[in-house]
Amino acid sequence: MRISVSSDMDEPVARSLVAALRDRGHEVRPHGALRPGDDPQWAVCSEAAAREVADGTADQAVVCCWTGTGASIAANKVPGVRAALCTDAYTADGARRWNDANVLALSLRLTSEPLLKEILDAWFAGEPSADAEDRQNVDRVRLLDHGNTRR
Repeated sequence: MRISVSSDMDEPVARSLVAALRDRGHEVRPHGALRPGDDPQWAVCSEAAAREVADGTADQAVVCCWTGTGASIAANKVPGVRAALCTDAYTADGARRWNDANVLALSLRLTSEPLLKEILDAWFAGEPSADAEDRQNVDRVRLLDHGNTRR
């Protein structure tokens, strides 16, 4: 799988993330502080990673900043992106299952290496739900991307 990864800081957990994704056999497309010469601002690098998901040059993305909040906000501004800030494995599983999230947002401050492994295990094991209600909610979010919602 092609995975875009962005981080606004070159932190040990960000480097561990890149290594863990490569160890799992994924092609990593780095942005921000993970790519020399790139703009490391969280809004800029998170947008760049999210745009690759939206345009199909990446299958998924992982965006990181100190809290994970800014990275998730920036990524979610890109139409077609459903970014989820996940601080534990249960949330990562739910984000993939119920929300069909295609971008994982992580906190560089809160995510330890053991927790990173648990989150990634849950994220990649999760499959989007086939439940009609879950699909309707994801479809509604797609409509929101284009400003088309029913009342």
